[in-house]
Amino acid sequence: MSRNGPLALLFNALVVSFMLAPLVVVCVVAFTPENTLTIPTTHLSLRWFKAVFAHPDFVQSFKNSLGLAAVAATLSTALAVPAGIAIARYSFPGRDFLNALFLSPLIIPHLVLGVALLRTFTLINATGSFFWLTLAHVVIITPYVLRLVIAAVEGTDRSAEQAALSLGASHATVFRRVTLPMILPGVTGGWLLAFINSFDEVTMSIFVTSPATVTLPVRMYMYATESIDPLMAAVSALMVALTAVAMLALDRVYGLDKILVGQR
Repeated sequence: MSRNGPLALLFNALVVSFMLAPLVVVCVVAFTPENTLTIPTTHLSLRWFKAVFAHPDFVQSFKNSLGLAAVAATLSTALAVPAGIAIARYSFPGRDFLNALFLSPLIIPHLVLGVALLRTFTLINATGSFFWLTLAHVVIITPYVLRLVIAAVEGTDRSAEQAALSLGASHATVFRRVTLPMILPGVTGGWLLAFINSFDEVTMSIFVTSPATVTLPVRMYMYATESIDPLMAAVSALMVALTAVAMLALDRVYGLDKILVGQR
């Protein structure tokens, strides 16, 4: 069967439909005027979106998640860029161990990480701090940045850097003026993936958040244990919209095709 044949296209369409169907249903339910989780049959309403912005706990949790995700993604990127360059270009003792250490959060369940971090923070009396919550998020999102940075570095041509060095540029100048612009699509894509994963993280965050640092996914989880109404669908639709806007902005600035090619 041809890779581009009718059956292959039909199979791909079915897979995409299966993946997107739950998101579409949630987004449609968010516009219901009813008090229950039902698909609107008479008319569309913004009632539950207005209820989200009128709910102070959700607004504050959104601000917490937005700030937390931005700071954690920036810190993880600052850590992953030099680590990725070192792992991709140099051979040194412990290189494989360092790579495995950075990527280990991908194979450790977030439930286990949450319990371990809670125990650690309790021992050092650091529970309830935004700083330690940020570090916890850095641990779990750094692998996403590192993988894209390594792929971007391995896909670059070092001749431009060598030419700059031969013309008298310092290593810092070469990194700032040559290396970083070449790997910027991968770095930006990694930052965005880290931001999205931090913003959506709930399993680990449940263990390390405090009443003052409750994130939006944790707030949604807490609200869902008490009541089920279209408010949750409205919040979910807003999160889907935020992610879609971020991906669209990344595509317009750098192009997702460039990032995906660099990752391969």
